[in-house]
Amino acid sequence: MATRSPIDQIAFRYRPADSTTGVTRHTAKRLAEHLGVDETQVIHLALHEMAVKLLPQYEADDAALTAAQMRQIKKRAPQGKKQSVRSSLFEVAPA
Repeated sequence: MATRSPIDQIAFRYRPADSTTGVTRHTAKRLAEHLGVDETQVIHLALHEMAVKLLPQYEADDAALTAAQMRQIKKRAPQGKKQSVRSSLFEVAPA
């Protein structure tokens, strides 16, 4: 295994009791056993789940929709009796 620099590591301390802000080592071991991984992987899985839930998964795009994008939206929108898309919700950039 490759050696890691101190910059790549953090100190991690388990809590004395399970709470909304942390878990005991006993709980981490139970999770690891249940998932079939080690305790370190449990921590990585938990952090990954939080990252997916809380952090944007793509770069924000504040640009106006192009005419081609509006055509795609209109084409994929469910077709009912009215068969229209309220394009006033989006600014359309000139093609």
